[in-house]
Parts: sequence; C-alpha cells; structure tokens
Amino acid sequence: MAREYKIEDYRNFGIMAHIDAGKTTTTERVLYYTGKSHKIGEVHDGAATMDWMEQEQERGITITSAATTTFWKGRDGKMRRFNIIDTPGHVDFTIEVERSLRVLDGAVALLDANAGVEPQTETVWRQADKYNVPRMIFCNKMDKTGADFYRSVEMIKTRLGATAVVCQLPVGAESEFKGVVDLIEMNALIWRDESLGAQWDVVEIPDDLKDAAVEWREKLIEQVVEIDEAATEAYLEGNMPDNDQIRALIRRGTIDVKFFPMFCGSAFKNKGVQPLLDAVVDFLPSPMDIPAIKGIDAKTEAEIERHADDSEPLSMLAFKIMNDPFVGSLTFCRIYSGKLEKGTSVL
Repeated sequence: MAREYKIEDYRNFGIMAHIDAGKTTTTERVLYYTGKSHKIGEVHDGAATMDWMEQEQERGITITSAATTTFWKGRDGKMRRFNIIDTPGHVDFTIEVERSLRVLDGAVALLDANAGVEPQTETVWRQADKYNVPRMIFCNKMDKTGADFYRSVEMIKTRLGATAVVCQLPVGAESEFKGVVDLIEMNALIWRDESLGAQWDVVEIPDDLKDAAVEWREKLIEQVVEIDEAATEAYLEGNMPDNDQIRALIRRGTIDVKFFPMFCGSAFKNKGVQPLLDAVVDFLPSPMDIPAIKGIDAKTEAEIERHADDSEPLSMLAFKIMNDPFVGSLTFCRIYSGKLEKGTSVL
C-alpha cells in the first residue's frame, strides 16, 4: 500500500509541562480544530479524549502518555500528519514522560502564564535535553488572574538556562486577553469569542503595543541571524531578512536545539491554538530532519544506523502498552525505518 503522506509531512511531537499547565486541554483543542473530534472534551468534566483511563477521568490528570493521530493544513495549504503524545505532568509519573521523549521528534513545552517555570517543568525540560529534543514553548492560561507573559520569558532564561525566541506578544491579559501580535508578519490576531475560537480577525497591531512589537521583532531577528554566517553578515550590512527567511532560520535553530520559539494563548478560552499548529508545521522537525537512529546488530554486535526511509529494514521501538477492554492489549510503536504492513511478523 502506497504511503498517503510523505515522511517529510509527518510531525511526531509531544506536549509536556508541569501538572495543571493545561496539556490535555491544549491537546483537546488541537483535536477539535483539526477535525479529529467534533466536540471539545473538558478535563474537569472527565470527558477529555486523551485521558482514557478511569483514574485519569476521576482525578482530572493525565497518568499515562496517550497517543493520537490527526491532520492539519499548514499555511502553504498542504496537509500534514500529526502524531501527538499527551504526557503526564504529575511528578509521580515522570518515567512515562521520559519513555515518550525517546520516540518524539519534537515537543511543545507548556507554561502556566501565572506560575511560569515550575519544578516539574524543569524536570521534563532536563529530560528533553537528555534526548536532544527540539522544542517550542506555549505560554498557556493567558486569561488567568496574575498571568504575566514577560515574567515567563525571563524565567525560561533564569530557571532553564534556555534561549526563548519570542514570536508572539499577548494582546491584553487576564480577563482582557483577546489575542496575539504575530512578530513575524507584524499584525495582530484577535479571536471572536462567540465562535469557540474557530474564527479570528487579522488586524493592525494595537497602538499601545506598536513600540513593544518593533522592539521584540528586532530582538527576534538578532537572535535568529546568529545561527547563520551569511544571514549575520547581511544583517550587519543593513539587509533585513524577509519573513520566509526568518521562518527558515527559526526552523533551523529549533531543529539544532539552539533556541526555542515561544508563543502564547489560552487553550481553555480557545485562543492561540491554530497559530501554534502552524508553528508546529513551520518549526518542529519531520522524521527526515533528525539524525539517523543508532543501534546494535543482534547477530554481529556491530553498531548500525537506520535512516527514516521506507526502503531500509524495519526498526521500531514499542514505547507503550494499553489494555483495551474490547480489543485486549494494544502496543504503541515508533517506526524509525522501513515499513510495517498488515500481517507482518516482526520477531
């Protein structure tokens, strides 16, 4: 059977954070806006699609890493296949996060805009560092009392020792949060409250944010040109990169784990999720962008490499087993190379 989507159109990513930063809520919005689910499941109602265990629905937390596949049309009009893993935030289930990070190509790290970087954020961040996972940051809960986007940016630097490349600024905060300023396109996206976040208006940047937008865009450009010698030289000669060049540089720096693009929104209030999905397409790697997987040949004990190519021998890692009351045991696998077809005997 022919592959429906090219390997470069896949995005295998996870959502990771401290407990209650809104991982499952964000994932539910992603499933809703990509058409995977036709109603939004809420964690506090015990109706979240990704919280499939009875204990998760009772407690409103994620205990195991749930996986799902959905599709999203990028800004270029091409459909991409998303394989999403929603990881636990509770410190007791950290091993579930680590197991997931081994099979991800990228991750979205969520912050609570009120709390910023929390202890478990630091734990999962270090785990992602261990596996060299490219990441983006989504500052969630911008509608919450005490939400402070700029404090979160500072905490990423001081607590995580990481470089955040700010790609959006919030328009308003707390109960007045309305949308975001796109620092690449230099416009504002204001969501319509009555449309459940499905519709927004692209408008001029509000007057009170124009100076801040210019300042943060300059910072963004300075940060991204640093990773490319030619871009740095052109910038120093007074030639500004265009928007496509900026995106290409952000993508390169993200995949090389040099810096982490940062976005903001409120998943619960349905604001900021669609631009985040566009950013996943634009900035997180496909399986083709990550280094070949290394392993040991069981017969010769020699180290071998496997590339993301259908023509190579099958290599995969089983990272999760789920017991379904109707089907029995389901094994989730990450395929690194080759093809797994119906009826194939693996061992």
